[in-house]
Amino acid sequence: MGAEEAKALWEQAVKAREQSYSPYSGYQVGAALLCDDGQVFGGCNIENSAFGPTNCAERTAFFTAVAAGCRNFAAIAIAGGRKRLEKCYPCGVCRQVMAEFCDPERFLIICGEDRECLEIFRLSELLPKGFKMQD
Repeated sequence: MGAEEAKALWEQAVKAREQSYSPYSGYQVGAALLCDDGQVFGGCNIENSAFGPTNCAERTAFFTAVAAGCRNFAAIAIAGGRKRLEKCYPCGVCRQVMAEFCDPERFLIICGEDRECLEIFRLSELLPKGFKMQD
């Protein structure tokens, strides 16, 4: 993935962040999930007063894509923060969901606080010993 493609995907995550429902934490997160076929699915965090039913932006994007029939993913960009954008990394639960559907050596995670300062990781770097069902 080239720098311009990563920046464009991250900008879609920033836009998805605008839909965040986060009245309890005030921490808004958006995600843009790139499928191998070029489709992009957005997601935002959706909080709940009971906290347990809260869903992260990354999982919202994955579940929407899977519900639409997509199963092959290339990258996800994540944008979050309270009042301004901050570096926002996926939580452990989201990393494990990514591991369910993605090749950890190939799938990319893009994080940053602005378009010119993005970090790109392979899933294997952020979840080195993720749980996988044995064959």
